[in-house]
Amino acid sequence: MTGPHSAPAAAAVPTFPTGVPLKDAALADRIGGRLAQVDAVLDQAVASTDALADDAGRHLVAAGGKRFRPLLTLLAGELGDGANPQLVDAAVVVELTQVASLYHDDVMDSAPVRRGAPAAHTVWGNTVAILVGDLLFARASALVAGLGPEAVVLQSRTFERMCLGQLHETTGPGAGDDPVEHYLQVLSDKTASLLSTSARLGAMFGGCPEPVVEAAAAYGEKVGLAFQLADDVLDIASSGTESGKTPGTDLREHVPTMPVLLLRQRVDRGEGTASDTDLLARLDGDLSDDAALAAVVADLREHAVLAETRELAVRWAREAAAELEPLPDGPVKEALTDLATALADRTV
Repeated sequence: MTGPHSAPAAAAVPTFPTGVPLKDAALADRIGGRLAQVDAVLDQAVASTDALADDAGRHLVAAGGKRFRPLLTLLAGELGDGANPQLVDAAVVVELTQVASLYHDDVMDSAPVRRGAPAAHTVWGNTVAILVGDLLFARASALVAGLGPEAVVLQSRTFERMCLGQLHETTGPGAGDDPVEHYLQVLSDKTASLLSTSARLGAMFGGCPEPVVEAAAAYGEKVGLAFQLADDVLDIASSGTESGKTPGTDLREHVPTMPVLLLRQRVDRGEGTASDTDLLARLDGDLSDDAALAAVVADLREHAVLAETRELAVRWAREAAAELEPLPDGPVKEALTDLATALADRTV
């Protein structure tokens, strides 16, 4: 599915995942047009002649989403000439990969809501959701094959890291492992790897020299860590209306997140208060009751570990922006720097 893709006459102005628009009007216009192309090609990529596969495959794509990974691919492409039509297909590949992973993640995490819509497994059941995720991974693989061998290898290595991240999240840290460091590695593999690939593909197909490609990939990796740490904050701090996700979903399923790990670290080191110990015990207990979940969410919202997690997100965002320092100044570098800041401080 390579080759030119026609854009609608009037494309929406692209925004960061916080809803903040790109500052440079000309850049915003170019990216907006290409994001519209991404949506058109994405719609074609998920279409199926099988009614169930078509309905279930479109479910999360139709729900919207931030299109953060395609945006990153297209912005990184602007570090070069940004005109290669394969950039659109590369952007679709990373979004398809992300969407496919969400079908699997929601089954494993028992998440009831995704992107403001019922999670696919709550509509069609676990088996259908998993198979549809597999189907979308296959569609991403078919599309990336048209981008050449280097992109195929990159996609396969990224998929491997995503699987390892999920595996290590599921099994937890081993004896003697630092839980916080283990968690950061999980985030790096499960989330940041695809963001790194998104930026790398953009720079590659933008025709950038190797040092710029490597800088973009390093930026994407660190932005990914900032993004996921901010997501840990959002799981506690935001309302479901803002984020499209039920607050405390990860807590209810006992999925490790940074605020809980920092709280556990305090207690294990003997640095916690009696209320810290009580809160941790409640977090480790049965949170199936809505009132019990709401109570621990409320307590965590007031706890210092939430602010510490937010500070970690900001630190990784600054480190991501630092990867861009050797690159020439201009609207693209400014947009990528702003993107890192926006992700660390996002509310949705």
